[in-house]
Amino acid sequence: MSVFVVDASVVIKWFVPEIQSDAARRLLELDHDYFAPDLLFAETANVVCRKIRRGELSSGQGQRLVRDLGTIAVETIACRALANDAYILANATRRSVYDAMYLALAVRLDTRMITADERLANTLATIPLVGSHIQKIQDFDGH
Repeated sequence: MSVFVVDASVVIKWFVPEIQSDAARRLLELDHDYFAPDLLFAETANVVCRKIRRGELSSGQGQRLVRDLGTIAVETIACRALANDAYILANATRRSVYDAMYLALAVRLDTRMITADERLANTLATIPLVGSHIQKIQDFDGH
């Protein structure tokens, strides 16, 4: 069984049909362990709020989706435990501390962070020492 870090851009696709949702849902069929900083829940709930404001989800759908987030098969790690490493990575990569939380966890677990955020993946892929820890969802082959 392999271990991977997933970010909010992947997890939201487990619940809401979007581009690359099929690729994201395939992750759930694989025998892997998934990890994320506990920030995942706030970030995913924030995406749900934006979708409600844009009329893509009803308030009731959003409420159910946020409630269902508690059932996902993702082991979370406290942001407190990742904050120092995330701060260093955020400064080194010129990304937000929020993005760097996921990356810090992937580095700590010596694995890849799977993301549907193509711009983030493209930026990080070019940075030595962290580029090997990033994986676009559409390029993930299950290994």
